[in-house]
This record gives sequence, structure tokens and C-alpha cells, in this order.
Amino acid sequence: MSHHPAPPQRLGNILIERGYLTVAHLQQALDHQQRAGRGKLLGEILVELSLCTEDQVMECLAQVYCVPYAKLEQRLSDPRIVELLPREYIEKNLVFPLFRIQQTLTVAVTEPSNLFLLEEIRGLTGLTVQIVASSAKDIRRMITTLPDSKTFVIEDIIEDNSQTEVTLIESAVEDISDSTECAGQSPVIRLVNYVIYHAVKEGASDIHIEPAERCVRVRYRIDGKLYKSLEVPLNLLGAVTSRIKIMASLDISERRLPQDGRVHVMLDGRKVDLRVSTFPGNRGEKTVIRVLDTRSVSLNLRDLGFAEDILTPLQQSINAPNGIVLVTGPTGSGKSTTLYAALNEIASMENNICTVEDPIEYHLPLINQFQVQERVGLTFSKALRTLLRQDPDVIMVGEVRDDETARTAIQAALTGHLVFSTLHTNDAASAITRLINMGVEPYLIGAALNAVLAQRLVRRICGKCREAYDPPRTLRKAIEKMGYPMEKFFKGAGCRKCRNTGYSGRVGVHELLIVNDELRDAIVAGKSVAELRRIAAAYNMVTLRHDGFRKVREGLTSVEEVIQIAGETVGGDRIAAVELPTTSAPHATASSGAGA
Repeated sequence: MSHHPAPPQRLGNILIERGYLTVAHLQQALDHQQRAGRGKLLGEILVELSLCTEDQVMECLAQVYCVPYAKLEQRLSDPRIVELLPREYIEKNLVFPLFRIQQTLTVAVTEPSNLFLLEEIRGLTGLTVQIVASSAKDIRRMITTLPDSKTFVIEDIIEDNSQTEVTLIESAVEDISDSTECAGQSPVIRLVNYVIYHAVKEGASDIHIEPAERCVRVRYRIDGKLYKSLEVPLNLLGAVTSRIKIMASLDISERRLPQDGRVHVMLDGRKVDLRVSTFPGNRGEKTVIRVLDTRSVSLNLRDLGFAEDILTPLQQSINAPNGIVLVTGPTGSGKSTTLYAALNEIASMENNICTVEDPIEYHLPLINQFQVQERVGLTFSKALRTLLRQDPDVIMVGEVRDDETARTAIQAALTGHLVFSTLHTNDAASAITRLINMGVEPYLIGAALNAVLAQRLVRRICGKCREAYDPPRTLRKAIEKMGYPMEKFFKGAGCRKCRNTGYSGRVGVHELLIVNDELRDAIVAGKSVAELRRIAAAYNMVTLRHDGFRKVREGLTSVEEVIQIAGETVGGDRIAAVELPTTSAPHATASSGAGA
């Protein structure tokens, strides 16, 4: 949303007169505006601080500029009128033609003071232009209803009373057997919208829609754990699956083979990408939807939980002129997010940064991103070889899956490129032996490798219900024996904000192996993983376990979370068998579901 500056006090006064804002909140926004410096408009700040809604600000701005305010609805859209302006122009300037009376065209705009915009529209249409003020959210919603739009709008049809919604769907479509016809019925559309809407609101990373014996179970993955959200009658499975397939442009008649697709949905005025995967099972098709919500992901290294003694050498590695930086860890450990954040840090007009991904999860500015297409033969290794002819400075390969990709990546690093990639290994040192097992010569690895970052994600203790507690003596002794004595232990008691789990959000736990001269010699000599770890430890490498317990000491996460990841690391005491204090069970409701 952007408008030209209005007299701040006047806009503020109108908001106060209408009861949308208090004097104290206005002063808070004006103070924030002063601190932010030039370029920040009062209306934007009020919405940003959640002191007013975008609609309230636009309504009052309309009064400031003496133009009508319009709350837009889909029925106001007339395709013949919309065609008076080019689609690209409508999207770029956030304007929307509403209706025409003789030679006067009425257009909804977000910038009622922009006279140049009015002149442009007049020149494009040859008509007299009359404007109404509307919120950017409403105009975006109208744009996505146009016939050629590939974006679905999730309407604000969701009420807090989720039980009513589910009951309505059960009674409305119970006896419809044709899934294609049923998928177009509004109750099924409302159900699918409901599931997606609440998944995004809850911060879910994945939605699982799976047929059980007597029902269709919907589960959300929040902060890495799956929680049941709701159950739907089993006879709705076909209709729900078909609706999702229609959204993702998949073949609704194909039910015997797996299918993959993408959907863009509009939610609260912003785009959210969904990756859809269907897989036939013994009870019917299971659908998993991965939610890619850029708002819930920080692409800043400092926000990802790095300790200073890991962040500083990592930043030095990603600013190196050449070499390879690997990020390792199991699926869902945040490897891609870390790589995106690293690329974001070094992105500039002076660098040609190219990525080869499968799939592209987040679109980044100043970075050229390319999608692997296995079906037409564009594999990681082939795309990487071709990319080297595109004059890159920095290359990111989504994953090293085979020896050919590994060799090409190492050759790229040795010929003056900086290469980022991921591997699936349990810790940093194991990445070196994994590359050797792929058939890459140790002397090439020793020459090309700069650093290996191993990472996991642990759940963060909820800040609202965090409390100190006294753990069992056996647990305290086991942790002290490992060299991590602690004065205080923390856990989440469970509250409404964290769905009674005691956790809200996740934080990274890291282990960074910097390849120095001694390690290079050890790699070339073919030393074992244990020997490589010993050398790294002599140079004070922070291990996953050490970084994890450091975060426990800081009250960021719990002992149980670190024990889960520490039990996977090789070497040292294994403490996964230590008796743990029980945590609160998640309170699952139809609207509280899960994923993260």
C-alpha cells in the first residue's frame, strides 16, 4: 500500500473522530515515523504497527482527499470494463476499473493523490476518469478474480466457530458421489479454503490430508511436529482431493499414479505458495501440501539462531572468492533457509548469483534461479554444467545427489567460483566421507572445501509461558557428567498461544567445521571421520550438542529437544535413554492444528 503523504495530523484526527484510533496510539505512530526517517507514511506505519486496519486508513484517506471510499466485491468486476486497461498496468499500479457511464470511467486506486496516475489512465482509455479510494488488499483480490488469473483467493469466510463450518460441509455434500461435480460445490471449496487458511494462520509448514478407516484426517505440521486438526467424513475424500487437484492444475481423472503441482493462493492480501503432492494408498489418495509462506521465514542469517562464534567464521566463508560451502542435516532441518539467507547476504548488482533447485521454494531478488526438470533430462549435474557457461560468480546447487554433481561442483570451486550446496549427513565431518564414498578423490575435496555447516531445528520454548523447573536428578547428573552444568532449567507450561505444547517457533542448532591446513592434509591422507572430528575439536569446533546445551542454558529450548538431536550425533556419551520429564500434550481442536 502506498499513498502520497497527507497532512499527518489531519489523517490522525479523522481516524480519532471515527473511533478507529486513540490519541496515545496516534502519538506512538508519529514517534515511530520520526524515528524511521523519510519515506515512511503515517498510514503505512499505522497498519504496520496493527493500530488500524488498511481499510480504516483508506477510508479516512479518502476523506482527506475528498474522494469516495469503496469496499470492493467480486460482483463489481465487469470483464469488458476491466479490458479498458492493460492487465500489466492494473497489476503494476494497483488500480481497478469498476464501471463506465457514457464517457466517464470510475477506477479504484490506492493513491487518491496521484494526479500523474489519473493522467496516464486518461491517456490509455481516452475517457474522463473518476476515482474512488480502495485498499491494496481489496484491489489485489479483485485482480486475482480476473479470468486468466492462476492465483486463488482464499476469502475471509472462516469463522472462529470451526465446528459449524465442518457440520455445514457434512450435511451439504453427504450424498454427492461424483467427485468432479462435488469438487465445484461451494461447501467443498469452503472446506479446502478453511484447511489452508487455518494452516497458514497457525504457522504450519505442511498439511496432511489422509484417508483413515472411518474418516479423512487432516493434520498440520507445526514446529516440526504433526498435530490433528480435524476429521472429515470419508465420503468427501474424492471431492476434497479433486478440488485440490483443480487448484494445482493436476489431472483429476488420474488416481493410480502420484502427482505433483503448485498453487498460489491469496490470503489477507499477500501471496502464499503451496506445493501439492498426491499419492495413492490402500484407502484412497493421500495429499500433502507444503506451505511456503515467506512471511514466516526470515532470510537473514542473524535471525536464524547462530551464535557469534559460529556466525562470524560462517560469514567469512560465504564471502570467500571461491571454494565450496556445504550445509548438512536431515530433511526438514532448515538447510535451504540457511542457504537462501547466505545468498541474500552476498547478493548485489556486482555479483552474478545463480541457483539450480528442485523445487524453487522462495524467489529472491538479484538472484537467477533455475528449476531442475528431470522429465526433460535437465538434472542437477546437467543444469550445473550449463550454468558454468552463464558466467556465474556464485552458484547454489540445491542438493549433491550423485557423483557427477559432486565432481562438477568441485571443479567449479577449483576454477574460481564460490559454490553452495546441501548434503544429507548427521554431522559436519561425515560430509567429507560422504563425498569420498560418492567417488570424489580426497585431494579434490581437500583443495575445494571451505566449510561444512551441520544443523538441526529444535522447538523454541514459548516466551509467554516459559518457567523454571527442577528436573529429575538423573537428568541433571547426566548433563553435568557431559560437561554442561546448569543452574536453571526451563520449560513451557503450556498456554493458548502455543496450543498448550510449551513451544512456539523453532531455532537452529549448528556445528561449523572450517577446513584449515591440518584438516586438508588429513582429508588428502584419507583419515577416518573420528580423526577428522578430533582435529576439528582441537581447533575448538562447536558441536551440535555443545550449541544445543548452550541454547538450553540461555532458556531458548528445552533439554528434551537437544537430547533428541544429540542422540543422533556420533561419538561421546549417548544420552537419548535418559529419563525425561513429561511435557504438556498438545490441545488439538478443529481450529488449532499444526505444522511449521
